Amino acid sequence: MSKQSRSQLILGLILILAGAWFLATKTVPSLADFAEEYFQWPYTLMWIGALILVIGMMSGSPGMAVPAMIVAGIGGIFYYNDAYAAGQSAWSYTWTFIPGFIGLGSILAGLLGENTRRNIVSGLNLLVVSAVLFLVFASFFGGLTILGDYIPAILLIALGVWLLARSLWKSLRRGGSNA
Repeated sequence: MSKQSRSQLILGLILILAGAWFLATKTVPSLADFAEEYFQWPYTLMWIGALILVIGMMSGSPGMAVPAMIVAGIGGIFYYNDAYAAGQSAWSYTWTFIPGFIGLGSILAGLLGENTRRNIVSGLNLLVVSAVLFLVFASFFGGLTILGDYIPAILLIALGVWLLARSLWKSLRRGGSNA
């Protein structure tokens, strides 16, 4: 079966299941009441992310894990801000999680068989970059006060050391393989 036929088959199944779901919620009101809690604004983005991941897995496209994690992760940010950070200014630095979501998607795509080593390594690098960005911006905007005024400087130095060590490690590996 070609990739296009498989994609159309999956899309047809999803449409049938969605139609059956809407029919069931209209005919059984208690089902609609139960589902109402889990299909509100932030949850909808997480469900859409899960749906993108399922479509990617069923169509044989592990790379779909990246957009799936971005959409689901943004849904998670909205959920957190609605549930726990009401009235706080967490929006200033939550964008720093997006590279981490891309990293998670890349790792998942690698685990599902698409350029395994390259995707896992780049995904881990993106997770580190996202964590450092989050810590730096959260400390600048007052979200973190673990080390007081020194945390941005310490984090920038730690990131620089990590980048230098990574660069030296790669050059030593290349130098050792040429000898």
